[in-house]
Amino acid sequence: MPAHPVGRHVHERLRARRGRALGGIAALFAVLGPGLLAGLSDDDPPGITTYSVLGADYGYALLWVVLVSTVALIVFHEVAVRTGVVTGKGLVTLMRERRGHRLARLVAGALVVANFGTLCAEFAGLAAGAELLTGVGRGVAIPVAAAAVGVLVVRGSFHRVEHVLLALSAIFVTYVIAGMLAGPDWGEAARGTLVPSMPGGRDAALAVVATVGTTLAPWGLAFIQSYAVDKRLQPKDLPYERVDVVAGAVMTGVIAFFVVVACAATLHASGVKIDEAADAAKALEPLAGSAASDLFAVGFLGAAILAIAVVPLSTAYSVAEARGRPADLDLHFGEARSFYVAYGVILAGAALLVALPGVPIVPLLYLSQALNAILLLAILPFIRSLAADEEVMGEHRLGPVARVATALTIALVAVSVALLAALTFT
Repeated sequence: MPAHPVGRHVHERLRARRGRALGGIAALFAVLGPGLLAGLSDDDPPGITTYSVLGADYGYALLWVVLVSTVALIVFHEVAVRTGVVTGKGLVTLMRERRGHRLARLVAGALVVANFGTLCAEFAGLAAGAELLTGVGRGVAIPVAAAAVGVLVVRGSFHRVEHVLLALSAIFVTYVIAGMLAGPDWGEAARGTLVPSMPGGRDAALAVVATVGTTLAPWGLAFIQSYAVDKRLQPKDLPYERVDVVAGAVMTGVIAFFVVVACAATLHASGVKIDEAADAAKALEPLAGSAASDLFAVGFLGAAILAIAVVPLSTAYSVAEARGRPADLDLHFGEARSFYVAYGVILAGAALLVALPGVPIVPLLYLSQALNAILLLAILPFIRSLAADEEVMGEHRLGPVARVATALTIALVAVSVALLAALTFT
């Protein structure tokens, strides 16, 4: 007996709906990468250290800063990736075309110096995490990690590199588990996130500025735009890529939240002061158990390895673009010499410097952070003006809401930089 026409029609509609849903999921997974990697790489050793100190020194009180920083990250990562996808060009390429070769090379040079300092911090974090977990010294851990990351990037295709880095990012779940094991006061955590308060004193203001600065970094903006171009995303992919960007930024904020919560529930409650995230991992053991301590340390080590791969990529993209040379992970060394040489030089240089015993890294780190702040004030307005230009972006230009959001973000960064300068020189 033939199927009833109405029943057959309903079945066909349900099948078509399932097909569209599966197609949408496949399209989303195809574009995932730029937002997740750029966002999660912000949870690097300097970032985890900043969040650890925030929780240890001020408890839950400054969690609202993590929320504000996460929103700022969403705003400008979305603008940067949209600009890359629509124009098919990286940040420094557009700067070279719109502002001239000299300025592009100046910005790329400043990015190299700032990224070198940041990469030194990543290697220092790697050394601390490796020694904490395995007892392996920096003289072994740093060369091994640098060699492994270098081989992956130089010898691997774009998709192989991306798949390895995305798999590595899964390690960040350890911070969520560590935060839960710490037994936090969830009511206080919610209050600290949603109700802004400001402890007195210069140190608290510095903590706020550092949190904003470690979340929205120039190398992340350069990376996400160039990486979206390298991935060959098209304007039709933008709705799915926005999901990628928001997911990456939100996951970054969630990890930061749990790092602060873990340290607030244990270290702050016990009056324990720390200088870096490795100290937090050690101090967690007697307060929250060895499981929380080990998970914290594993997350710290994984964060360092991910950042060690991504920060040099940001540098390589910027250098190649400033020189008008190819910047593509699918090209061989001979086809993208500037790109791979820049990657190898900054990776090897930072690894060598940090591996040497007794080398003072702190002055370099301060210089890199100062340069990052200056670069943000130069890069953010340029990205905003470009993204709002109808001639460049067409129908994808910034709308009224996005223009307001980007202006507020730039104002937040400007105030943070001005406050940092005032506190530093007084």
